[in-house]
Amino acid sequence: MRGCESGVDKLGLLDRFKRGLAKSREAVFGRLTSLFQGRKLDEALYEELEEVLLAADVGFDTAVWLVQEVRRLARAARATEAEALPGLLQQAMEEALADNRPDMHFADSGPTLFLFVGVNGVGKTTSIGKLAARYRAEGRSVLLAAGDTFRAAAIEQLQEWGRRAGCDVIRHAQGADPAAVVYDAIAAAKARGIDLILCDTAGRLHNKAHLMAELGKVYKVIARELPGAPHETLLVVDGTTGQNAILQAKAFLDVANVSGLVVTKLDGTAKGGVILPIVREYGIPVKWVGLGEQLDDMEPFSATAFASAICQPGS
Repeated sequence: MRGCESGVDKLGLLDRFKRGLAKSREAVFGRLTSLFQGRKLDEALYEELEEVLLAADVGFDTAVWLVQEVRRLARAARATEAEALPGLLQQAMEEALADNRPDMHFADSGPTLFLFVGVNGVGKTTSIGKLAARYRAEGRSVLLAAGDTFRAAAIEQLQEWGRRAGCDVIRHAQGADPAAVVYDAIAAAKARGIDLILCDTAGRLHNKAHLMAELGKVYKVIARELPGAPHETLLVVDGTTGQNAILQAKAFLDVANVSGLVVTKLDGTAKGGVILPIVREYGIPVKWVGLGEQLDDMEPFSATAFASAICQPGS
């Protein structure tokens, strides 16, 4: 096991979260400033806070829980002025994310394999490319497997990301068996002494039975050829879709043994609050977040940096 924040400067990480979550911060903090100036922590303000959280796509159950937690924290701190609200809300958000375990799991020996799942258009291939570049920068050798053989564009995209990240890509023709691609990738990784295999998969969800059968075959090949793998099954969701990201998470939990989430495109949305119900209500850890369009804009998830970036002012 290795922490995904290893080697990352915490101050720099907070700055990157603040930049990437600027729209979400404005959706929460921008409205909070108008709530707490010269006011008391009273029932009317708590009701307005709940409305703000709902507007930020936190979801009803989690919004109610956060407001109740803010009340409890305010009583414990004997806070009566509304100026305390951002700090109290940040603390409540961190508690909501307390069970999030962002560590990535690696094999003790031999190749490590991460399997990526998610519907088309969420940024799955881009996430694979960015993580490949990150792990390459850490000194790991990385091999990509183009297991999404349903779309020719997916294969071409992964090849381009492989070129940018400096990684070889194992691919077959469009329409080939994804399990065969994964089999060849594992064989190549063993032969070349590769540290890490990142495997793409098809993004279809209109037919769960077909997707389940396809993933089942891929899992079977992985387990046979690389015992203990996949070491992570990462579900990629698009942060701009808000509550729909939760629906996708629920759907994929039915067909894949998801160990963590990658939430993309958070820099382009005010719906960053969707991370809270995903973690708190469904128990799926968020491991990586996309905070920009550059190659190095994939960041390890930090509950502290996330809550601070949402609740506190700053550029």
